[in-house]
Amino acid sequence: MPRGGAETVPPGDTHAVTYDLAVIGAGSAGLAGAVVADRLGLRVALLDSSGEVGGQFYRHPAPALGAVRPEALHHDWDAFAGLRRELADSGVVHLAGHHVWTLARDGELWAVHAVTGADGDGERPVCVRARTVLFATGAGERQLPFPHWTLPGVVGAGGAQAMLKSGLALPGRRIVVAGSGPLLPAVAASLAAAGARVPAVVEASGYLRYARSPAALAANPRKLAEAATYGAALLRHRIPLRTRSAVTEVHGRDRVEGVTVCRLDRDWRPLPATAGRIDCDALAVGHGLVPQIELATGIGCATRRTDDGAYALVVDAFQETSVRGLWAAGETGGVGGAQLARVEGELAGIAAAARVRGQETHLRGSRARALRRRRARMRAFATAMARAHAPGRDWTEWLDDATDVCRCEEVTAGAVREAVRDYGARDARTVKLLTRAGMGWCQGRMCGAAVTCLASRAGTESAGEAPPPAPERRPLAAPVSLAALAALRPDGLPAEDEPHPE
Repeated sequence: MPRGGAETVPPGDTHAVTYDLAVIGAGSAGLAGAVVADRLGLRVALLDSSGEVGGQFYRHPAPALGAVRPEALHHDWDAFAGLRRELADSGVVHLAGHHVWTLARDGELWAVHAVTGADGDGERPVCVRARTVLFATGAGERQLPFPHWTLPGVVGAGGAQAMLKSGLALPGRRIVVAGSGPLLPAVAASLAAAGARVPAVVEASGYLRYARSPAALAANPRKLAEAATYGAALLRHRIPLRTRSAVTEVHGRDRVEGVTVCRLDRDWRPLPATAGRIDCDALAVGHGLVPQIELATGIGCATRRTDDGAYALVVDAFQETSVRGLWAAGETGGVGGAQLARVEGELAGIAAAARVRGQETHLRGSRARALRRRRARMRAFATAMARAHAPGRDWTEWLDDATDVCRCEEVTAGAVREAVRDYGARDARTVKLLTRAGMGWCQGRMCGAAVTCLASRAGTESAGEAPPPAPERRPLAAPVSLAALAALRPDGLPAEDEPHPE
């Protein structure tokens, strides 16, 4: 394809072409995959729900906000800036504002279906056809509920960081950061640098668990340097770090006024005698990240259980999923950070180009070999990180029966326990049928982990360890209106769309 600068296409205008590669997601993995595939001669479409590239990690303020140094809010900004320049100089077609809701076979091609506009409210259905597809859809926050977590002022830890990065806004002035995972110190440091007071970082796990993986630590000195940087920031801002502890209740009438923090045992069971209150006006909380794989599982891609209890896609040595012609990179294959995502995205782009062009020599080249070595090293650290921050089996002891678990449908922990105890539910799907938990707007994305844990723990108390829940498999990976579906022809293509030429 002639090179002359990436083309950003308005929502809904897909151009009547067949692409060699459709990349879904414009974060680190998607950008890396798109630019390398373009460099190797493929016609590439890059679809993303946002109007700007960068994904969740590299969110940045709109130009109208007048941010002088947006890079100050990010780690490793230079790597993103380099990818963004490469995209601008490439022939990649950037389809901004495209919310992909399903994928389907279209003869020898893949039909990528999307709706357009902010949050998909443009409701114009579009279809992008491609020979191959790369899933680079990232991850979402895992939320474990606790009493009164629905009060205004409680936000996700990643959500608080997104507010700051994209809107230069804070959720409060005195913000407790809590949950589990390496994101917490980064969020606390960012909030403090922006002028917030952070009374504490409350980490449910213990960092000594990393010592169980000395080889992974030794092979990733850059990660240790990052940890030291964030540790120094906490010291500089005088932010105490409380490990093996959790926020088990929020206090306030109309919004957050304080939180209760308890020490936890090794299984995350709270120790009531250690409870203490911290005054604050906001709580940023998150218990790690969960791969967003609904698009891929909807088409039948195989999954694996991760060490922190989530599900990720199974990929081969070159990032191809169990379905031929579909690749995955970044957090879809297991949460590991932006640097790993870039490596996997580039490797997937090389593999897709080798498949489309029939040039298998790319897979045996020095660049592919180097990328595979780097991936193995960083994946080892990602595994150690997942093990260190895996939720303990008794975290559900935080919940009293009045605690809302499913916010959309206002289903309480007591209702879920009743479904298990009195009506024989033993899994999240049965609980959903009996209580409506997970039937709301988010379709279980917010409450799914909690409902699954409550159902499996209550149903197997006498048997010991709870069985792993099955990953969700949905025909629709994003909300789509009946009007948009009605606009499709019987063959599944938009009514106004003509079949793309081969």
